[in-house]
Amino acid sequence: MKTVAILTALALGSAATLVMAGDGGRPERGAMLEKLKAADANGDGMISRDEAKALPRILKNFDAIDANHDGQVTMEELHAFHQANKGAHHGAGGLFAKLDMNKDGKISREEANAAPRFAEHFDALDANHDGFVTPDEMKAAHGKRGPSNVEPK
Repeated sequence: MKTVAILTALALGSAATLVMAGDGGRPERGAMLEKLKAADANGDGMISRDEAKALPRILKNFDAIDANHDGQVTMEELHAFHQANKGAHHGAGGLFAKLDMNKDGKISREEANAAPRFAEHFDALDANHDGFVTPDEMKAAHGKRGPSNVEPK
């Protein structure tokens, strides 16, 4: 059990380093890492809903961040949530965040109907044809076609 806790702590530290490196190591990221460590009262490398009470922004989005719904938020889940919601106020990321009404990290056909131009391209964007568009599928489509032509004008 102690080995699992140590490995989890190492994974938390490694993921935090990646998050900070991806954001240019901004000082506010370091402060957030410290807040995460402080909130992790039992030192298991995960944040429970109770521990998240010390982190209002995480608590507010806890269910959306907790991708596997195990009642614990891992650094990997935080990173995935951040990536899915990055740019939420502009560009395709903003459209994604707006359309992902249930905040599950993917857009269903029903959710896509809120943006008719996006809905028109849904089948082309849904590369694996599972009925959902993910941020990775949007990025891949964006890369193939250049600037997105599915954003509302």
